[in-house]
Formats: sequence, C-alpha cells, structure tokens
Amino acid sequence: MLEQAFNSVYSKFKLHFYQEIFRRFQDREASLTTVETFCMESIQALGRPTVNEFAHFMRISPPNAAYKVNSLMRKGYIEKVQSASDRREYHLVPTQKYVDYYNVSSNYIETVMNRVAARFTPEECARLEEILRIVSRELMPEVGLPPEAEE
Repeated sequence: MLEQAFNSVYSKFKLHFYQEIFRRFQDREASLTTVETFCMESIQALGRPTVNEFAHFMRISPPNAAYKVNSLMRKGYIEKVQSASDRREYHLVPTQKYVDYYNVSSNYIETVMNRVAARFTPEECARLEEILRIVSRELMPEVGLPPEAEE
C-alpha cells in the first residue's frame, strides 16, 4: 500500500512536468533532449559540480561528461564558473534559461506543498518533513548528494 501511494505521488509529479513541457513546446521543438534534461537535473541537484564530479556521479567517463556539458553550454543552459578557491577548477552552474525551464517542476512542487500545509496540521507537516529527510539522507545511499544539496 505505501509503495503504491508513493509511486502514485511520484508519477503525478513527473507527469505534470511532462504535460507542462509539452504544452510549452507544442509549437516549437524543445531544445533539450531527454538525456540532456536528465543531465541538467543532476547538475542542479549536485549544486555547482565540476565536470569530473558530474561524470563520477553519473557514472560516465570524463570525456563523455565533457561532451554533454559542452552541448549544454552551446544551448545556453549551463556555464562554467571559475572556482574562487582553486583557479584551475570550474563549476557547472545552470543559467537563467535553465532555471526558467526547471521552474515548471519546482512551481508545481510549491503549489502541492502549499496545499499540504493547508490540509494538514503544522505537527503533521513537521512529521512528513522529518520522514522525507530520513528517507533522503538515510534510506537512499545510492544517490549520494553533497550535504549542501540535501537541504
């Protein structure tokens, strides 16, 4: 039962995202491929990774990661920003163009969370938040995000 309920919620978030993407691009071709969308979502979640950190997380070779990053840069979805602490390092940072694209999903999450807050007591919301943090931090070790990206 719990698995089915979670899958239903997860599927609805994905399907809403797909509906909005198709709605926005019905009259023109989407500029991100499916794989590029996955790459961008990963870069966003990792919080300013280097190309090597991105490659390691995605379990792809650094040259393959560099190819994908270069394509995303050409399309204007990410930029490389030089590290202030190590001038040899560059971090991948989503551009405003991607933020606008990504907001399709994050806006819906905000809408649903506002509905949750209106429907449940503050104590129930706090308990749900606690459960979700435990699931994220403890029960999903295969998807290791940096601590700052977990928040």
